[in-house]
Amino acid sequence: MRAMRFERFGGPEVLEEADVPDPVAGPGETLVEVAAAGVNFGDIKQIAGELTEGPYAQKGPLPHIPGMEVVGRTADGRRVLGYVRQGGYAAKTVVAERDLVVLPQGVSAGAALALLVQGLTAWHLLRSVARVRPGESVVVHAAAGGTGSLAVQLARAFGAGRVIATASSEEKRAFALELGADVAVDGAAEGYRERILDANQGQPVDIVLDAVGGPVLDSALDALGFLGRLVTYGSSSRQAATAVPPHRLAVESITVGGFWLIPLLTREGAGGTALEELVGLTARGRLRPLVGAEYDLGSARAAHEDLLGRRTKGKLVLVP
Repeated sequence: MRAMRFERFGGPEVLEEADVPDPVAGPGETLVEVAAAGVNFGDIKQIAGELTEGPYAQKGPLPHIPGMEVVGRTADGRRVLGYVRQGGYAAKTVVAERDLVVLPQGVSAGAALALLVQGLTAWHLLRSVARVRPGESVVVHAAAGGTGSLAVQLARAFGAGRVIATASSEEKRAFALELGADVAVDGAAEGYRERILDANQGQPVDIVLDAVGGPVLDSALDALGFLGRLVTYGSSSRQAATAVPPHRLAVESITVGGFWLIPLLTREGAGGTALEELVGLTARGRLRPLVGAEYDLGSARAAHEDLLGRRTKGKLVLVP
């Protein structure tokens, strides 16, 4: 079968197309004929050899086929979305049954792939960690990104009283408003508290979802009210936040939590209530995943180069 693999660590240039044997499903697994595979930054880091520990780490000897997300069909005719630990960049792959969810025809492959890593992350940020309640105010940083754009929509679907988006440009802020945010503001650290309180009609906010880190995270803590929750799930600024003294949290009973999806998938699998709810919301038109460019599987290098060069918008899709 056709696949993209790497025999050494490096940049996109190490990806090579190859003809490899079909995988064989073991107990509790299903062979899936791949119609589309998703591209993630985790794939790029794995190929670069930057991930040597944890669930993202490259397993087994080289050569290796990367890829974590696929949409395809099983031998019994089911159209499915699946999470794989490896082997997604191929015409066929093996998926554990617990990591599969059946897709309705109204959900495109690109939209489905956006729901797996980015969608599940947004769902768990709001439901599992922040535990959003109806009527609460939610601030979403980087609201035009893959996870942020879904978090804006899910906050509204979950009953948030006011959704405040932050983004770095007028174009991105306009997009966040189109997705359902009540207000969209500049997310820079300087003047952050004043902008957020103004966007929330002068009141501190209940929840902040942060993927920026550094000074922005520090400023976000100052915008939280009594029993406020900040959830960190990334650090795109590549800057360290100031250590938070316990008394700063105690004064307003503030909680700071973190989230990373991959350990949860390793423990519990991808299938189940959360992913089924995301697929259902998408099928009913209540959730609009951001879908980007489509590439032939043999052009996986180009997809990685475009992602690294920040020339993309939305979920990138490889088609075998």
